Amino acid sequence: MDTLIQLAVDYGLFLAKAVTVVVAIGVVFAWIASSVQQLKKMSQESLEVRNINERLQRMADTLHHEMLGKTELKSLHKKLKAKAKQEAKAEKLGKKHRGNRLFVIDFDGDIKASAADNLREEINAILQVAESDDEVLIRLESPGGMVHSYGLAASQLRRLPDNGVKLTAAVDKLAASGGYLMACVADRIIAAPFAIIGSIGVVGQMPNFNRLLKEKNIDYEMHTAGDHKRTLTVFGENTDADRAKFREELEETHGLFKRFVADNRPELDVDAVATGEHWYGSKALELKLVDSISTSDDYMLAAARDERQVFTVSYKTRPSLTDRVAQNAAVALRRHLPAWLPR
Repeated sequence: MDTLIQLAVDYGLFLAKAVTVVVAIGVVFAWIASSVQQLKKMSQESLEVRNINERLQRMADTLHHEMLGKTELKSLHKKLKAKAKQEAKAEKLGKKHRGNRLFVIDFDGDIKASAADNLREEINAILQVAESDDEVLIRLESPGGMVHSYGLAASQLRRLPDNGVKLTAAVDKLAASGGYLMACVADRIIAAPFAIIGSIGVVGQMPNFNRLLKEKNIDYEMHTAGDHKRTLTVFGENTDADRAKFREELEETHGLFKRFVADNRPELDVDAVATGEHWYGSKALELKLVDSISTSDDYMLAAARDERQVFTVSYKTRPSLTDRVAQNAAVALRRHLPAWLPR
C-alpha cells in the first residue's frame, strides 16, 4: 500500500512539473505571437509627408524648360541659383526665417466616419511639431452619417484650435450634416462655388416587418427593462407612443446639433439655416455658413507663393488580405453594376 501511495505522489509531482513546463512554453509562445502581431501591425502603418513646394517647383521647372528660350532659361536659372545661395547662407548663419507652415490633411467621410481613425493619428503627429504660427488645412468631403461617429471626428478636429493651431476647413464638393458638424469647428471655412454646404438636421428611418410576420404566423417577442429601452423596432409592433418618443429623441439630437454649430460659429443665424436644407457655396457664403469662396488648390498655391512651407500629412494603414479582396469586389461592383442593371 505504501508503495502505491508513493507512486501516486511521484506521479502527481511529475504531472505538476509537466503542466508547469507546458504552461511556461505556452506563455512564451503567446508572447512571441503577440510580439510578431505587434510588429506586423507596425509594419502596416506609416505616416506619409510630402513637400508641396518641391512638387510645384518641379512642375514650374518643366513648363519653363518647354516655354522659355535659352537666354531666358539661363537668366532664370541664374536667379534661382542666387536665391538658393542666399537661403543657404542665411541658414548657415542661423538667420533664415522658417516661416509658418501649412499642414494639409484629408477627410473623406462615409456613414460611419471611418476616416476618423486615421484623422486621429494625423492630428497626434501634427500636434507634436506644430508651433503657434503654423496652420492646418483639412480638405473635407462628407455627406454625413452617424451622430456619435461624426461627433467624435469633430472632437478630434477641435483638438487643433484648443492647442493653439489655426484650422481651416476647405470644402471642394460636399460637407453636409455630419460633414458640416466637422467643418464648423474650424477657425475658417472656404468652399468652392458649387460645393454643397449645410443640411443641419437629423433623420431616422427603419423598415418594419411586423405585419409580414403576423401574416406568416411568426411570433416575435422582445423584453426590455425600462419604458424607453427601445422605441421603434424592426420586427415588433410600433405604437403611437413609440413614434412620439422616437421623434422626441430626434428633436433632442437636432437641438444638440444646433447648439454645437452656434457655439462654433456665433455669427451664424442658426435657426435660419438649421432646417435640414443645403446650399451651394455662393449662397452658403451669403448665409455665413462659410467665410470665403475658394478651392483647396488655390489656398495651397497661395500659401506656397507666400513662401510658406506646405506639407501633406497622411496616415496610412495597409489593409488585410480579406479587406483588400472586399475592396476590390466593391470597386468591381460599382464599375459594372450600372451596365448590368438595364440587362
